[in-house]
Amino acid sequence: MVVGEVAVETDVVVIGGGPGGYAAAIRLGQLGKSVVLVEREQLGGVCLNRGCIPSKALIHAAGEFHKLSAMAKLGIRLPEGSAGFDMLVWQGWKTSVVAQLNKGVEQLCQANGVTVVKGSATFLSDDRIGIETGGDFETYKFQQAIIATGSRPMIPAFLQPDGTHILDSTDVLALEQLPASLAIIGGGYIGIELGMALAKLGSKVTIVEMAERVLPQVSANLVQELSKQLKKLGVTVKTATKVEAADVNDGRVELSISSQQDGQELLVAEKALVTIGRIPNTESIGLQQVGVQVDERGYIPVDAACRTNIPHIYAIGDVTPGPALAHRASKQGVVAAEVIGGLPSAVDSPFVPYVIFSEPQIAGAGLTREEAKQQGLQVKVASFPFRANGRALATDEADGFAEVIVDADSHVLLGMHVVGADASNLIGEGMLALELAARVEDLALTMHPHPTLSEAWLEAAEAVLGHAIHMVNK
Repeated sequence: MVVGEVAVETDVVVIGGGPGGYAAAIRLGQLGKSVVLVEREQLGGVCLNRGCIPSKALIHAAGEFHKLSAMAKLGIRLPEGSAGFDMLVWQGWKTSVVAQLNKGVEQLCQANGVTVVKGSATFLSDDRIGIETGGDFETYKFQQAIIATGSRPMIPAFLQPDGTHILDSTDVLALEQLPASLAIIGGGYIGIELGMALAKLGSKVTIVEMAERVLPQVSANLVQELSKQLKKLGVTVKTATKVEAADVNDGRVELSISSQQDGQELLVAEKALVTIGRIPNTESIGLQQVGVQVDERGYIPVDAACRTNIPHIYAIGDVTPGPALAHRASKQGVVAAEVIGGLPSAVDSPFVPYVIFSEPQIAGAGLTREEAKQQGLQVKVASFPFRANGRALATDEADGFAEVIVDADSHVLLGMHVVGADASNLIGEGMLALELAARVEDLALTMHPHPTLSEAWLEAAEAVLGHAIHMVNK
């Protein structure tokens, strides 16, 4: 920085152009604020460019390909040996989807008066940031700032990705050839989603998880259908197992693993994928220059208005404690923008929906059975199986169920969870019901269209009340 250099003045700087950052910048523009949005790579962040969107494009392609094997019973016959999957062609499709969304975000920023600066930002003081932009250095003076720098994969030192043999989630979505075999280290949602997709396409997949079961943060009863499908796909699952070392020999990855049940083993695969979690990007943006506090894990604590301990500096998304989910970041971004704009806004809801694009899909919001029990709540729980739903049977998607958890006395809905086809869309109704503090009677009295999967919510609600029509009441 040149001494005496004149800083460009703006109302707000937003550091990070992911789902939270660009949502905040656009909302600020709508509220009449001058905004500088800093992004060192591409707008949309990891989610749009290297995470949520590319992975769902792969999961969709894998699902469509896998369905071909079940077409015969529907009367659809394919020529023998004609079906195949070309990863390189799929890469073209994925790139076109990402590019279209990138362009859309750029146009929205432009339309709302947001100034986008490509570069890496660092706080210089509590009202200035410096941005390195391809060899140049620019200074901006702000009144408020929003930190939205996101997160990155957590990688142990002995599992450093090389992009060829040991991969992270970004690497695996850039593959141009399907690996014959893949060892996945971590049985959380990323490992499960990508592992099942690649298994459907023909890879021999092994998942290694340190916990007693895969998806350890999801209610056990919701994972049962998933476990059945993993077996059907030929996925080997090693739980309560630790990876101790990794080597690459003769173009193959050798993982030294151990468990109490099987002792020491050597797992050999063409490639290994590391998906054991994510860590916040907070250590290199100059937070110490302004005194923004971080916790022992590097996360930035915030209040309901997304303020840090420095009142005019806000933080949103993966850098804050809580689930690292794009929709949570977007909500926080809008709230921070509205608070800066003088509106009475806050993140004041305990409900954050989750979706796992596995086979079958899993989605939910609110309390699980275990959480209700831990809180000492008296609840009523009922579930309705998809195998009793006409739409699910007609589309050959009968695995799964919808579950409602209600307060035993007030009948207020406390949690709604669904396993099965299109769970990712079905949970929208659950979120609305929970946000409105609906009672189970409200759900039961609402006319649901037939034949649809949404009727599973209706039947589960009626089952709580003891008068479900399409299942035997307990």
